[in-house]
Amino acid sequence: MTRFLRLLPFAGFLFFVAQKAAAVCPVCTIAVGVGLGISERLGIDDSVAGLWIGGLTVSLSMWTHDWFEKRNIRFFARDFLTALGYFVLVVLPLPYFFSDIFANPNHVLWGVDKLLLGIVIGSIAFFLGADWYRRIKAKRGHAHFPFEKVALPVLPLILLSIFFYFVTL
Repeated sequence: MTRFLRLLPFAGFLFFVAQKAAAVCPVCTIAVGVGLGISERLGIDDSVAGLWIGGLTVSLSMWTHDWFEKRNIRFFARDFLTALGYFVLVVLPLPYFFSDIFANPNHVLWGVDKLLLGIVIGSIAFFLGADWYRRIKAKRGHAHFPFEKVALPVLPLILLSIFFYFVTL
């Protein structure tokens, strides 16, 4: 409960600064956030929670990219610096909020901290899922089914969550 209370000011800030975006829809970002909240409550492994943290971070980066585009804000390495900024804001506080699990030698998978491994793999998976949707839409001009924009970025996170669940049993 205390972790939740420490994160509450950050979540409140995001609600005030969030704007409508087209890169990744708000429903998708909310789905990732809900998945993360459920995983922590259910005691799911850190690597699985990291997948969802990574997906949420990439989603926020894409939202910010769209926000910059709408306002015609351009600067050197904008997208890289935006993504880097979000990852710094996510990863640097982890030892404070999750001191009992982050950088703990008992929470290692394949020689890497489980939470950090999940964040990296989840980020890549979410980005590839969102890019997959973008390519499909560019080719066909429309989605194949309703909520495809939500399903394709979240589907890799779901599949990887199942994979990591069985790997870390």
